[in-house]
Amino acid sequence: MEAKGEPRNRYPLIAAGILLGLGLGGFIDGIVLHQILQWHHMLSSVRPAKTISDMELNMVWDGVFDASTWLLTVIGIILLWRAGQRNDVPWSLKTFLGSIFIGGGTFNLVEGLIDHQILGIHHVKPGPNELAWDLGFLALGGVLAALGWILLRADQQKSTTV
Repeated sequence: MEAKGEPRNRYPLIAAGILLGLGLGGFIDGIVLHQILQWHHMLSSVRPAKTISDMELNMVWDGVFDASTWLLTVIGIILLWRAGQRNDVPWSLKTFLGSIFIGGGTFNLVEGLIDHQILGIHHVKPGPNELAWDLGFLALGGVLAALGWILLRADQQKSTTV
C-alpha cells in the first residue's frame, strides 16, 4: 500500500506494456498468419514462394521479422523488470493490459499501413478479398488500441479520485 501523497508514476508500466504489446502482436502475426495458416510471408507479394529460392528468401525475411518482434518483447520485459524495482510505480492490471492492447493495436496499424498498403510487400490473405482482409487487420488494430486507451483512462480516473 502506498503512503498518502506518495508520487505515482504509471509511465514505466505503460512503456513496458506497449513494448510487450508490440512484440506480442508481431509474434501472433508471425506465428498464426506466416507459419500456421501460411497466408503470407514478409515478401510474398514481391517474391511469391513458387520456387525454393523465393521460399528461402521469404523465410529469411520472416526470420528478420520474428527477430524484431522478439527484440521488442525482450525490451518490454526489461522495462517491466525495471518498473517492478521502483516504489513510485503503481501496479495495475488495467494499466498493464491497456498498454499491451495499445501496443498490439499499434503493431497492427503500423504493420498494416506500411507493409500491406504503402509498400504492398504482402497482404493478410492474398486473393479475391485481400483488401477486405487488410482492412479487417487495420480495424482490429484500431479496436485493440481503443480498448487499451479506454482501460488506461478508466484506471487513471480511478486513481485520481482515490
